[in-house]
Amino acid sequence: MGTLAAGFIMMRWELLSAFVMFCTSQLNIVCRQSSRHSMAFICSSVGVAVTCFFVMRLMGMTYNAEAIAHFWAVTKEVFFDTMSKTPTDMPFYS
Repeated sequence: MGTLAAGFIMMRWELLSAFVMFCTSQLNIVCRQSSRHSMAFICSSVGVAVTCFFVMRLMGMTYNAEAIAHFWAVTKEVFFDTMSKTPTDMPFYS
């Protein structure tokens, strides 16, 4: 019993995240069936945010303002580096 309780205490945020993901998925389905598309979008957004938090916690990642700023700086640098290497007359097919 103590092992089970300790497991629940250690996994409290992950269990809560999984429960919230399940609830937002169910609410998304119900809202789409009743043609409440704005509520379905909100539920989907909450579900995606909680999923990102869940995955970050499982991987042991923490996030703070410095880490987020570094991530966006690296992303911007890689994007501009990649775009500078693309040909200027690259054809777009439709």
